[in-house]
Amino acid sequence: MTPGADHFERRDQIIAGLLRYGTWLATALIAVGVLLTAAAPFLSSPALPLNGHDAVEAGIAVFILLPVTRVMLMLTLFLREHDYAYTAIATLVLATIAAGVLMEM
Repeated sequence: MTPGADHFERRDQIIAGLLRYGTWLATALIAVGVLLTAAAPFLSSPALPLNGHDAVEAGIAVFILLPVTRVMLMLTLFLREHDYAYTAIATLVLATIAAGVLMEM
């Protein structure tokens, strides 16, 4: 393989790692939320600051933010590589996402 191919493979591994570990984090948060909700009748302690519903919402938020985070990571990687065409595309995608979010507010 050429050094360029190794570079692209490394970039793909970084992006795959973000998606893999982000998915695991979101799944773990949802699982903790489900377990806390199931154990709520047995845990009547007001000292517990997190309830199951909040943990599930956090997990869903992580799932929703993963694609946006991926585009932001790709934008950063493209900037580091001085690949301005793909930097412009990633910027356009982020601008489209931001416009969609702002229109919903």
